[in-house]
Amino acid sequence: ADAAAMNISIPLEKALDDTLVALYQNGERIRPENGYPMRLILPGWEAVLNVKWLHRLQAAREPVMARNETAKYTELQPSGKAHQFSFIMEAKSIITHPSPGHQLRGPGLYQISGLAWSGRGRVAKVEVSADGGRSWAEAALTDPVLPKSFTRFRLPWRWDGSALILKSRVTDETGYRQPERTQLLAERGKQGYFHYNAIVAWAVSSDGALSHVYA
Repeated sequence: ADAAAMNISIPLEKALDDTLVALYQNGERIRPENGYPMRLILPGWEAVLNVKWLHRLQAAREPVMARNETAKYTELQPSGKAHQFSFIMEAKSIITHPSPGHQLRGPGLYQISGLAWSGRGRVAKVEVSADGGRSWAEAALTDPVLPKSFTRFRLPWRWDGSALILKSRVTDETGYRQPERTQLLAERGKQGYFHYNAIVAWAVSSDGALSHVYA
């Protein structure tokens, strides 16, 4: 493929906080496909900023307004205006078990488990609903609960064999709570897929099969 340039702008405050220039991964030098010889890592921020094959760092008084900050990685808002520099990946959670591909083998006791994270810091709590969001129960978090990292959650759940909707939602240490899909679309519009963090819903049918639904 032809060579290409990749320029991004990050605030100095973030650069001096927890930004890394990574040389190693899992005890060995970063591999070429992952960015050798150096890769920029910005914990909690969108992945496009984690530049591979890092060549140069340059201080500037204003954003460079490169292609990946104008034509790419911007979000068209319902107002018609473009939202640029939406760095932080907001809190999100997802139930990984049971999930589509799994089969419940009849009524009984199951453990709901999943992952939650927030680009703003630590996960404060995760709640699970088995009635489409009408009521919620707080799940247990598995230590360690680290900032800007995956956090596992679990909750015992007794299924009575009826069709229902499973959901999870996370609240982070800043008080931000994962939104419902309708709320997110109203705020960001239908083009906000770079930062889509709406509550994910699994439909459980009476035969124990699971599928993804918008609910």
